[in-house]
Amino acid sequence: MTQPFTVVFPIYPGVTHLDFTGPQQVLARTPGISVTVASVGGRPVRADGLTFADLAPLEAIERCDVVCVPGGGGVTDAMLDDLFMHHVRRLALEARYITSVCTGSLILGAAGLLEGKRATCHWAWRDMLPLFGAIADDGRVVRDGNVITGGGVTAGIDFALTLVAELTDDFTAQSVQLGLEYAPQPPFDAGRPETAPAEVLERVLARNAQTLPLRRPVTEKVAAEYRRVGPR
Repeated sequence: MTQPFTVVFPIYPGVTHLDFTGPQQVLARTPGISVTVASVGGRPVRADGLTFADLAPLEAIERCDVVCVPGGGGVTDAMLDDLFMHHVRRLALEARYITSVCTGSLILGAAGLLEGKRATCHWAWRDMLPLFGAIADDGRVVRDGNVITGGGVTAGIDFALTLVAELTDDFTAQSVQLGLEYAPQPPFDAGRPETAPAEVLERVLARNAQTLPLRRPVTEKVAAEYRRVGPR
């Protein structure tokens, strides 16, 4: 009997839950794919008012075919967690595919996995990717060799369907898409900075201005340490 493709989502406090629950739902509905959500020590993870429990201990997972790192407001703290970073890098180096959603690509970068690779990220953080030697790309799903990255939050569903097609075939991916009735028709064309009304963009940028200046120095510090001694 053919062994299932194994996918691991390493999560951490402050993760954006849709970054991994969207792809997890797609992958869990796909025959032949086994999905594990893990944290350091298997500890519960709180995310946007929800707590995820019964998680696998990240350090107990020996290998996987796909590692997928989600993003979130806690990404900077995650990059400073030596144990978390060690296990992300350990799994990624043996995986067939190294993947992320949203700002999870910054964690891949800090783990030394994006040097010279095209990758995407949430639009508000994308300019930080080159700090880790990556080539920032504004695509919704970007592939460079065995590295596949998805843009911000909801792009994780498009990413997951792309991954399903890669692991199985287009027919299977389309069948999962139909089963989930994934046929997005947003009521507003405001999902990207270049299409959002100016006043909407201004409001979101003002909100980001309260948090990004606190997170950027941490990211730059991690990147400087990465340049000095290598990935964590």
